[in-house]
Amino acid sequence: MCGKHYRKFLPYGYVISRENALCPNCLSLERHRLLWLFLQERTPLFSDSLSFLHIAPEICFIDKFKKLKNLNYKTADLESPWADIHLNVENMPLESESFDVIMANHILEHVEHLDKALSEIFRVLKKGGWAVLLSPINPEREKTYEDSSITDPIERERHFGQKDHLREFGRDYAEVLASAGFSVEQIDYASTLSEERVKRMAIASDDISNITNHVFIVRKP
Repeated sequence: MCGKHYRKFLPYGYVISRENALCPNCLSLERHRLLWLFLQERTPLFSDSLSFLHIAPEICFIDKFKKLKNLNYKTADLESPWADIHLNVENMPLESESFDVIMANHILEHVEHLDKALSEIFRVLKKGGWAVLLSPINPEREKTYEDSSITDPIERERHFGQKDHLREFGRDYAEVLASAGFSVEQIDYASTLSEERVKRMAIASDDISNITNHVFIVRKP
């Protein structure tokens, strides 16, 4: 994403360390590099005049989005010191239908009330607007699994994959997003890339067509 070149990226992972994952310069991971290519090649984010809300902003994206003159770009987070707006995604102090684009990646597995978070994202998005909502998915799990009675961090890691996760999404992730009223597009974008490009960008550490490498775009009718 930053234009730097390395023989190999750094390993990264909270529970299981993945080789060749983290760029030591811009701190992008596999999913960030895949999404960066997708946004450039499959969306109008770099050309249209858009109001853009970036929730839980990834550091590798912030400066790049801020430089885009066509965007009215705002960052939001519960605690992050570099966020423009501090908010809880379950109850956002923002006007309804105020953003053309919303991006909120790897937060839905952390929120206490998933339905409230999705409802708020739906409310704040303009009619006809779109959002990128990526989350970790267990491809071996058919249905999303959560159990509010599990509060011990060690048990949460065992059940949901990480100590601060409150659920583990399954192959029904698109259905979960659609339950909030969105139309959902599940895109196997990684499979359209050349083998050389996938290797050069270190985009995926496993089967490139796996659901864990899919891009999920939701739209508000």
